[in-house]
Formats: sequence, C-alpha cells, structure tokens
Amino acid sequence: MPEDSPLIRSLRTAVAAAPADVPLRLHLAELLLDDGRPDAAVAEVAFALQHAPGDAQARQLMARAMGVPQQPAPPAEPEPAPEAAPSAAPAPAAGARGGFDWQAAEQQVGDAVPPRFTATPARADGDDDPGDAEAWDVERPGGVRLADVGGMQEVKDRLEAAFLAPLRNPELRKLYGKSLRGGLLLYGPPGCGKTFIARAIAGELGAGFLSVSVNDVLDMWMGNSERNMHEIFQTARRQAPCVVFLDELDALGAKRSRTAHSGMRNTVNQLLTELDGIDSAANEGVFVLAATNVPWDVDNALRRPGRLDRTLLVLPPDAPAREAILRYHLRERPIENIDLAKLAKVTDGLSGADLAHVCEAAAERALLDSARTGTVRLIGMKDLLGAAKEINPSTDPWFASARNVAMFANEGGMYDDLIAHLKKRRKL
Repeated sequence: MPEDSPLIRSLRTAVAAAPADVPLRLHLAELLLDDGRPDAAVAEVAFALQHAPGDAQARQLMARAMGVPQQPAPPAEPEPAPEAAPSAAPAPAAGARGGFDWQAAEQQVGDAVPPRFTATPARADGDDDPGDAEAWDVERPGGVRLADVGGMQEVKDRLEAAFLAPLRNPELRKLYGKSLRGGLLLYGPPGCGKTFIARAIAGELGAGFLSVSVNDVLDMWMGNSERNMHEIFQTARRQAPCVVFLDELDALGAKRSRTAHSGMRNTVNQLLTELDGIDSAANEGVFVLAATNVPWDVDNALRRPGRLDRTLLVLPPDAPAREAILRYHLRERPIENIDLAKLAKVTDGLSGADLAHVCEAAAERALLDSARTGTVRLIGMKDLLGAAKEINPSTDPWFASARNVAMFANEGGMYDDLIAHLKKRRKL
C-alpha cells in the first residue's frame, strides 16, 4: 500500500474525528483518486453515500473510481417563472439512476464496505416497528400434561381444584364470574419439579409457555430492567393463551425494604404493575405462575389478592413419583434385576435432583468396576442402593430454615401446608 501524503494523513485524522462529515470524506476520496488509489476512494465514497445517498458529487466520484465513462450532462432546464410552481422531477429508472448502474456498483463494493446496520425482521402483521419485534421465545409444551408428572397426587388435586377446573369449564366460569386469568406461586425445597409442574399446567391449558429468570430481566443500564419486564408481559398478551413462569421469584421480586439499589426496587414495582394487569381485560388468557425456594424473601405486595394470591407447596416426590423418576433416569442405562419399589422406599426424602444423582453415581460405580476388571457388567441393585446410602437429602437444609419460618412467621396461615407436612414427618 503506498504511503499517504501529509495532506491525506491530515484528512484521514479529520475524517476519523468527524466520520459523518460528507464533504470532508469526499475531499479525501478525491485526493485518493488523484493519487491513483481508486479502491481506497471507493470505500470512502461508499461510506459517504450511506449518509447522503442523493449527493451528486458522491455519485460522480463513485463513477470515476469505478472507471465508468462520464455521461454528458443534460441540458439545463429553463428556470420557471416566479409565479409557476416547481414541477416534480421524473423518478430515475431502477438500477440506472442518473445514468449510472448503482445497483451493480453496490454489489461490487459490498465486500469492501460491510453494512453498518442489520435489518430487523418485520412482524407477521406487517408492522415493521423494531420495538414490536418479539424478543422472547414462547414454547408450546402441548405434549407435557399433569399425567406426565409421576405421583404427587395431592399436588395435582389442589391444582385441579384451585386453578385448572375453573379454567376448563367456561360455562361455570361465566356463571360464577370467574375470569380467564390467575396467579399461582409454587414454593418448596429445590430440585422437586416446580418448573416441570409449571410446564405441565401450560400443557393442560393448551397455552404457550414463557419462562423468565432473573438473567432475562436484570440489566446494568437504568430503566432497561423495567422495560424488559414490560416486554415479557406484552409478548404473553400477544401470544395468549400463555403461561408466564417467573422462576426464582425471590430474585425478581425481593422485598423492597431489604433492597438498597433503587434499580432493583423499580424492577419490583414494574412487576407489580404488570401483575395488576391480571385483573384487566388486556390480560385475558395470561396466566402467571411463579416459583421460589424462599417465599419468605418475596415482597409481600406480590402476594396480595389479585396478584400471586394462591400458593402451592411442592414437596419432595412421594413413592410413586420417586419410582417414576428412577425409571426415567434408568431407561437408557444397562441395568438388570432392578426393584423400583424397594429403591423408591429407601430413597424417601430425596428430591428429584437427588434421585437423578443416585442413578448417575450407580452408573459410575459400574463403569469404574468394568474398567478395573476389564469385563463389562450391568448396573444392579447393589450399585443403586450403595449410591443412595451415600447421598444425604439436599432438602434437609431447606426444611431446617422453613421450620423456623413456619413456627414464628406464619401470618394469616400462609404456611399452614408446610406446618402440616412438618408435623406429619415429626419435624415440628
């Protein structure tokens, strides 16, 4: 590449300081062209044309740089009389505007000058406003139903009575004035299937499923978190019927009295505003489900009537559920003589995540044994029982914390279900 002259270097510095200055950039392009560097001139003129597509000087310079013969200038039009209105100039032919094939020129410089902006896909309704483009993926978990949730019959019965039955019976809903809206909070120890139950509810309702976590909402820039929250609910309204699942609600809706950052408080306020829309006609067909391991850290305003006013305790899986979970995680492993009923009995108190770990640890035992002996063997009951014996229930720390909350912070009977479970398990 030839060395720039002092004048060209000075102009490059000036253009870098004012990249949108079209005359300055065209002056640089003309100097480059006079210096016998048409490729560099084309890049500068193409950039200028992005800012001023109709600039006549830029088009002439592009024609010179591309080596296109100059067309004779058309005869000057007589100036109109002062009282005559100026007539509109005829539109140039597509692809040959002003006697020059700009479409061919754009294709030739396309590799040298990459596009500065990416095109935003238009919406299906023809509205090309970029702010209206869907930014959130709505799933359709139609193949997952509550029947796919192993065991946990008590949870299913409560869901049916408190949430699903009114929504499945439009005649009764109309008779009793029940709207096609609702909010439900699932809480309990981690790893017990709250997310899977939420997907199953969406499947039962034949609705879309929009899962939202704290990473989807929080943003480092002031105001963006609130906007993200609003756009999520706007997407659900457009895709209704839709289940909005707020995972880790304690992070999205933490108690504002304990939140020092004003941005986080504003996010909680925005969530409250969106939930208030549950009672409006705009939210018809939008169902809000939330899940948390620590409901006592959730802002109390989120749980008042009209928002997430119904709660459901999701406990570790019962025996039928444990059997179904174990069967699922062993279905593609080499096993022999597995007594699922016995295995479900000895794993009482383990969460779904714990049971998955039992199967993984048993497979690892058989794999290492096969590697040591050089003889491949199947996974047996001995491997699974040994793995189960070594795993402590991950739910024990949660119940230790929940016990104190249930004993000393059960305002309004909020944790009556938890107290009943603790008493049944003789932990209270």
